[in-house]
Order: sequence, then structure tokens, then C-alpha cells
Amino acid sequence: MNTIFTESCARYGYDFITDPYRPAGEDEYYIRNRQLEALYLAQDAPRGTTHLPGLKRQDSYRHLTQDEIGVLEANRNRCNAWDDLWVRGVFNPSLIHDCFFAGRVRIGVLDQGILRYHDYTLPVGITHSRVISCDIGDRSAIHDCSYLSHYIIGDGVILSSIHEMDTTNHSKFGEGIIKEGEDESVRVWIEPLNEAGGRGILPFYDLICADAYLWTVYREDQELMAAFKRITQQSVDNKRGYYGVIGHGAVIKHCLTIKDVWVGDAAYIKGANKLKNLTIKSDIRDPTQIGEGVEMVNGIIGYGCRVFYGCKAVRFVLGNNCNLKYGARLVHSILGDNSTISCCEVLNNLVFPAHEQHHNNSFLIASMVMGQSNIAAGATVGSNHNSRGNDGEIIAGRGFWPGLSSTLKHNCRFASYTLIAKGNYPAELYIPLPFSLVTTKADNTQREVMPAYWWLYNMYALERNSWKFHNRDNRIFKHQHVEMAYLAPDTVAEITRGLGLLEEWAGKERLPGCTDVTALRNAGRAMLADASLSLMVGNRTLERSLQAVKIIKPAKGYQAYREMLCYYGVKILLEFFASPETPPDIKDFGRFQEAHQEPIALEWVNLGGQLVPEAKADALREAIRRGTLTSWDRIHDEYERLWQEYPLDKARNALQVLRFLLDTNNECAGSNIPVITTEQWNGCIEHAVKIRRYIEAQVYKTKLKDYTDPFRGITYRNNAERDAILGSITDNPFVKTAKEASESFFALAAKTLGRA
Repeated sequence: MNTIFTESCARYGYDFITDPYRPAGEDEYYIRNRQLEALYLAQDAPRGTTHLPGLKRQDSYRHLTQDEIGVLEANRNRCNAWDDLWVRGVFNPSLIHDCFFAGRVRIGVLDQGILRYHDYTLPVGITHSRVISCDIGDRSAIHDCSYLSHYIIGDGVILSSIHEMDTTNHSKFGEGIIKEGEDESVRVWIEPLNEAGGRGILPFYDLICADAYLWTVYREDQELMAAFKRITQQSVDNKRGYYGVIGHGAVIKHCLTIKDVWVGDAAYIKGANKLKNLTIKSDIRDPTQIGEGVEMVNGIIGYGCRVFYGCKAVRFVLGNNCNLKYGARLVHSILGDNSTISCCEVLNNLVFPAHEQHHNNSFLIASMVMGQSNIAAGATVGSNHNSRGNDGEIIAGRGFWPGLSSTLKHNCRFASYTLIAKGNYPAELYIPLPFSLVTTKADNTQREVMPAYWWLYNMYALERNSWKFHNRDNRIFKHQHVEMAYLAPDTVAEITRGLGLLEEWAGKERLPGCTDVTALRNAGRAMLADASLSLMVGNRTLERSLQAVKIIKPAKGYQAYREMLCYYGVKILLEFFASPETPPDIKDFGRFQEAHQEPIALEWVNLGGQLVPEAKADALREAIRRGTLTSWDRIHDEYERLWQEYPLDKARNALQVLRFLLDTNNECAGSNIPVITTEQWNGCIEHAVKIRRYIEAQVYKTKLKDYTDPFRGITYRNNAERDAILGSITDNPFVKTAKEASESFFALAAKTLGRA
């Protein structure tokens, strides 16, 4: 039952911090005063603000004169204590009318002027508003704000037609902390990957996908989980009494309820229904916008985000440069940088950067999608109808693309760049072969997998993906590092495992009943030379059913995987040797190999888009457990250090991949690492040059289908009309980009071979 309390009018606007939460010797404004100084000075600044030089504002305020009070009263203004309405600098009381002030209100410079945001213009001043215990910056425009309580408002701010905008004394601004005197039950958790819980993480101001991954996945590590919770709680002052902040140059208009919201500089918020317990990061260089009909509760919104047209988000984190549009629903989810979700339902997910999901009839439930992904219309990823509980999960590597109207059941796991064709997939799937096409027969009786499909038949899209992710990365603040190349340490590790699986499955065709893995792989390699080979994989290996899964064109896929490894190994090493950042003593293959003779594991971890050798990721977790890394800032510094080491780590990985290819016994995971001779290295380069020519030719060939397929041209009167709409293939910008990339690679190869 709600209770309405009756209090003395004399205390209206006061007692924001009460005993026992007010320290001895401090008034209720001590935190507010500290926040105000930080808003204008670079010392102890609130996170994310753009600092302006200025005075300590509370030291420069003065009381009103009797003449100023007279003008205010004549303009139909009321105040429960004129002595507690302070002003500073130039103050024109005629710019304030039809307002009520309560508590301590401080107003900055107020003189004649107009504030303009696009075509929306309002005069500087305060009109038709109820203002309770607020600080208002210089030359702001506050009009028709029915209830404005306990906010610090920056300079040049527009607040117009807001029904309710207030801050509680226990505000957390979307972070998963608790304040003094609060029970643990009020702490806000986000539950990614599993609707039933068990993988909960606490949102915090600087959270990125790398943090969310470590917290979500390594759940058996109780010391690590306790450290994350402790670090998060200690990252924010648990004292009561923090005011909401509206950053300099922000514009908020025509909104219903804004409660416990921290708003960064230059943010634009219009027509929102409800914003509660949020941090909205924004900066003059990378402003965030929130639009009509939006309702967002318990979350963190990154820099440069755009949220419009009836979106709903509850218990969430948005990375930088994200879009929510057209009624999207985002609940219990973390969305990585550079992602867009429109019109659809996304519940209980951890999604890495560069995710696209645009269609109203798709949903993504209880999954971890590792970025550079696209969910097509009608895709229902994560149906719980095959389970007795809502505890299913789906994990998909980079480049995940379930096609139109594809239905996937929990639990599933997919290697990177898995493309799933339209179909109802009735059972759980495990697809460990990267770059594969997964299909189901028309009668839904059998699933088929084509390994290396992208490389063989859709090179234009594969190559263009990496290019477009770079091209569309409009982040100003790049806190989450992201590897965008489709051939990278994580995908080549999957390829090496995929080669072994194809060998074993082929070997079982020749040696049924054999359990010796070495014998199976030796037999399988010989069989995979037969281009006509097809394989059937049963025993519920790839699908949780009695029906075997057919592997289509395994020999072509096997050869394609080896080409991908060769091209990756050579390309990464040539670029490393050519980089001005590479130390001179390892700028050629011989010296590099000599300096790195020891074997290394090929396993890597995808930390939210940043790739890290598994051993280093384990060391990172150990440092957090030990207490060596005691704050999120220090953990993020460690990510930065690992990113600086990434070029060398990747080059060492590339060397190991070439050793893997050249070791005919496939023993390079052990101690017998082959030494690559100069002749072998040169042979790898020459082979990689041929592969690059293949890539360029395939980019052109796969795009050419759009021009030669007669059905692609039936809507055009002639080819001239088609080219006017689509552009000619010779003018295609990515075809040109692919050719330029080839020329660059050929130049590096020629220089290394002494043919430049």
C-alpha cells in the first residue's frame, strides 16, 4: 500500500541527506558542492564530463537583493525561503516568471539571449517551473518543467516541457551497487546468456564486453566472481546524497519522467516516456540522442548512441555508437559497440561489437554472440520449447548469420562465420567447422554442413565484412578493442581443429570401428584428396538426434581451410615485418623464427572482440583473483597492455600456423616443432600470392553474379538502367578496394622475395 506523508512546508526541498547518513560536521549539500566543483574543474571530475575552466561556484554565489526579490515576486514567482535562492554574476530577474523554488537553489549567469538547437529556439531564463534544490548553470533555458528536483545542470542547457525530473538520495545511475543502509536485494543485476540466471553480472559505468565475458563465462571461479562484485561495489562511493547531473549543452524536451539519470554533455533527449536509473554518456564530440516514446530503466548508455521510436530497454548496457530503433526490446542484455537493433526482441544476451538485427519478427534469446553478426527476419534464435526449463543457451562465434526464418533451439554452439540457411532446425546443433553453411532438407529430415562455404562461394561478402566493420566504426571513444579481420587467431584455431575433425570423420569411413586418432587422421588425409567424397557424421555429434549430418564437399573444404591458414600466416608475418613498430632485430623471417623457437598454443580467447592468447587470459584472471588488479581501471589498463602486445602475439601465432601446415605428421602441438627453411618460407609466400589472386578473382566473380544472373536483371529495362541504379561492377568500390589490397600484398611479397 502506498503511503502519502504530510510534512512541514518549511522543510520542503530540504533534508536530502538525513541522519544517520549525514557525516558529522557536514550539511546536506556536501556531496552536491563537491559535484558542482567537479563539473567545472578538472580535479575529481565526474566521469565522462567535458571540463570547463571556472571558479568554485559555491564560493562565488550571493544572496538576492530586495529589488531582485521584488521583481521575482512581481513576475508571479514564489519561494519558501528567498534567502536560500542564490545567484552569481550577471543576474536578470525579469527572465524568471511563474516559478516556485524550494530548498537551496543556485542560479548561474542569467542574461538576455537565445539558445538554439537546430530549429528549436528558447530564450535564456526559467519559466513555469517548480525547481527544488538544484544548481543551474550559466545561460540555461528552463521552461515548463513541472517538477525539477535535485539536479546539477550545466551551462547552456535546454530543459523544456518535462513532467517530472528528480533524483533520490540513493541514486545509482544504473550501476550495480547498493548505497548505505540498503539491502542486498535492491542491487540491480543483469542476467545474460541464461534466462534462469546463474551468469549474472553487475553493470558499471565503464563496463565493456571484455568485462562482461569474463564475468559471464568463468562462473566456476568463485574467487573471481567475488572479486568482480567487490571491485564494482568499491568503484563508486556508497554515500547517499549524489545529485543527478545534466551536462553542458544538453537538450531535454517534451519528456514525461526522468528519475535518477546522469546525462553527459551535449546529449539530446526528446519525447521520452520514462528514463530511470540510467547513465547516459555523451560528449560534444560524440553526443547521444534519445527520442520519442522511449522507456529505459536500469542501464548504461554509451557515447554516440541513438535510441528512438518506442524502444524499451530494461537492465542493460549499450556500448558506444549503438542504435536502438523502431520498437526494439532489449532486456537483461549487454550490446557491444557499433551495433544496431531495430523492431525486434533481444532478451538475456551478451552480444559483442558490430551486431545487426533489424526485423520485427526476429528474436534473440539467451545467447552469447561474439560479434560481427547479423540476425535476419523471422529468425528465432533460442526457442525454449524443447526444454523443461528456461535454462537453455546458445553460443556463436564471430560472423554468426542465421538466415531468413531459421529456428534454432537451445542448446547450440556454432564456430565463427556460420551461415544458417532458412529452415526449422528441430534439434540442438554443434557446428565446430568455421565459415560453414548449414542447411536442412526440404522435408526436414537431414541437416547438411558445407565447410569453408564463405571462402569457396561467397568471397565478396567475406572480404567485404572486414572492410565494412572498419569503415562503419564511428566511435570516438574506443574503449573496447576489436579484431575485425575474418582470418585472425581465433578463427585459425577453429580451422586447425576443423581440419582434424574432417580427417577423423573421413578416417572412420575407411576404418570403421577404429579408435586410434592418429590412424584415423592418417587415413582421413588420404581420403580427403578425393573431391567426390561426402561424409555422414552420426552418433549425435553435430545434432542431438538419431539422424546423421551430411558433410558436403569435405575435400574442397579441407583444401580451402589449408589455403586460409597459409594466406593468414604469410600475410600476418609480412605485415609484421613491414611495420615501423616492429623491433629491427626481428624484422625478417629468419631472425624472427630464431627468436621464437619455443612452441606456443594456438588457443585464444575472444574478450569482447579483443583477441588474447588463452594463457594470457588465464594470467589476467589470476591477477584479479590475487588482488593485483584491484579496480576496473587497472583491469582495463591490462587490456590495453595486452592490445599493445597483440601484433607480436599474432605474428608468433602466424609462425605457429605455418609450422602446423608444414608438419606432415601434425605433431606441432607437441615438442617436435619443425624448423621452417628459407626455401619453405619462400614457397609459402609464393603460394600465398596465388591465394591472394584467387581472393581478388573470387571477390569479382561472386559480385559479378549480381550482374549476370538473369533474374537479378528482370526489373530493369536494360543494362544501362541497372548500372544507373547499382553502378557498374568495374566501378564497385569494394571490387576496387580488393584490387588495392592485392597490390599491397603483392608488393610486400615481392620485396621479401627480392623481386621488388
